[in-house]
Amino acid sequence: MAIAKMLKVMIVSHQSQAKELLDAVQHASVMEILDAERAMVSKEWPELSVEAQRPRDIEELVDNLAKSITFLSQYRQEKGGILSALAPRAVIEDKKYTEVVSSQQAMQILEQARKCQSELTDLQAKRENCAGQIEMLNPWKNLQTPLEQLADLKTTVSLVGLITDQNLSEAKDKVAELGAVMETVGETNHLYACIVISLKENAIEVQKALRACDFDAVAFEGLTGTAAELIEEHKQELITIDEQITEQKNTATELSKETVKLGILFDHNQNLASREKARITAPATKHTVLFEGWVRKKDYKKLEKVVAKFDAASLSEIDLAEDEQIPVEIENNRFIKPFEVVTRLYGMPQHIEIDPTALLAPFFALFFALCLTDVGYGLIIIGLCVFLIKKMQGDKKLLWMLLGCSVVTIGTGVMTGGWFGDSVQQLSAAFGWTWLADARKSVMWFDPMVEPMIFFNLSLALGYLHIMVGLLTAFVCNLQRKEFVAAVFDQLVWLVMLNAIVLKLFGTSLGLSPQASAIFGKVAMVPAAMIVIFSQREGPWAGRIAMGCYNLFSTIFYMGDVLSYLRLMALGMVTGGLAMAFNVMAKTASEGGTITGYVLMVVILIVGHIFNTFISGLSAFVHTIRLQFVEFFPKFMEGGGTQFMPLTKQYKHVYISENEK
Repeated sequence: MAIAKMLKVMIVSHQSQAKELLDAVQHASVMEILDAERAMVSKEWPELSVEAQRPRDIEELVDNLAKSITFLSQYRQEKGGILSALAPRAVIEDKKYTEVVSSQQAMQILEQARKCQSELTDLQAKRENCAGQIEMLNPWKNLQTPLEQLADLKTTVSLVGLITDQNLSEAKDKVAELGAVMETVGETNHLYACIVISLKENAIEVQKALRACDFDAVAFEGLTGTAAELIEEHKQELITIDEQITEQKNTATELSKETVKLGILFDHNQNLASREKARITAPATKHTVLFEGWVRKKDYKKLEKVVAKFDAASLSEIDLAEDEQIPVEIENNRFIKPFEVVTRLYGMPQHIEIDPTALLAPFFALFFALCLTDVGYGLIIIGLCVFLIKKMQGDKKLLWMLLGCSVVTIGTGVMTGGWFGDSVQQLSAAFGWTWLADARKSVMWFDPMVEPMIFFNLSLALGYLHIMVGLLTAFVCNLQRKEFVAAVFDQLVWLVMLNAIVLKLFGTSLGLSPQASAIFGKVAMVPAAMIVIFSQREGPWAGRIAMGCYNLFSTIFYMGDVLSYLRLMALGMVTGGLAMAFNVMAKTASEGGTITGYVLMVVILIVGHIFNTFISGLSAFVHTIRLQFVEFFPKFMEGGGTQFMPLTKQYKHVYISENEK
């Protein structure tokens, strides 16, 4: 439940050692380096320069590698299925990584892949062109006259083209009136291939008549020989092109076996590009580079050891500028850490606030569990999470969080008697296993379907407790920041008044005497008056009092906040109701006593309960997050903090086993 203490530091390095120093800093992953626009040293000394040239050669290499990897991935023969999707990166040893980076083999593979891709692109374009020529010539394959001779007539003009069957008759009549002749030589897709022979002096009029009939002229420029001969030539060319395409695809298939090496080179150069960007955007003099940035206080010694390895570099802690934005990193123990997923999804707290993860963790797990309230569904999610944790690469905090929530779900399922809905009752009734029903009742607190008001009151009580924890947290935070006035008039008075009202209204139900409950009603009047007078502390008194009255009226909003926690009961009962419905459907299917009925029963049970686990689990997750974000966090946290982003090595295509944590 802590926000990491940050230190502002400055590393001054000679230009000759800047690259090697950055490599070591990136490997350590402890320092966020500011560019010249954000660095305060640039504002204090505007004369500092920034290298203008981007690492275009590295960026171009990374781009080429990305394109080649995408190209070769189409030809990879091994398919990993779901396991490949869960672990897309190749696991390699650090030794192999170093060998690939230091050798030229990967670069040679890259050149071969680019050449193969380029040739394939050209061949496919040629194939499309060749197929297009065949398609264009196909209607004219019965024409015996070589195509080049159609343009060599002395006293007449030949017009060739396509015309629809609807316009053919009309076109023949029109050209005949002009002394021309139209003959069809072929047909394709309701279009007729036609030749029109006309005297040269009538050619213009004939063309106008043909255009009126939607005659689509065809040009045979550059083509020699008959259409049939040209079609055969193109077919032979297609065969040759297809053979060449197959050859290139085989080459691509062989090269795809070396995709891992390209992935290693991609990740290496991507990391190189990120640290080069950090170097060239840092303020510098002619001989030195100034790396200003942030480091967690606990990592300062580690950074000090990294810098100490370079004799032309020094590290020092520097003072913060006025109102400077400090980056935020949250730190929690291994039990609470998975719940950081929720905090980071909401947004980082500001550096003067607290990390809410430890506060939200127990509530999140309990709320999620109450939305499911089923032992069977908890076990299903646990099994799925364990499988994914073992098989999946990358950040697994979400899976660990769901695993923890599912363990609590088993507890709430036992408490409410949910074992795949009412399966225990169904089995007990069907086989006479009264001991099974008795065992369920012995560990059950209440049955939501029989005693829903217990669930109703439990949801409201937990909601009220959740909101009180939020207000109390805000009160403690203001005390820590020595904002005592805000702590008293923005939180303490509300804590006293709301609890006094609750004890006034429900004191007798909680065991208080009527006289004690009445006293709490009078106690609530004091903080209520303080809210009216002091909750608004700026502006003229008339405005303060008016705003204070409005703030007091907002007490009703707290009632709305508490009522929103009834979704815990609603979702819990819906989950149980759906489970019971699937059990009834399965029982009905099996009543005939046939094999088909029993098979259908098993299918309904498996598919139905898995579906219910998924849909109810998703609802539980979404609505539990909503209760944190809407009802809890705003009570004490503004958010909007800047995430601490140290310069680090990232890997997209490979997973180095030596670095696996």
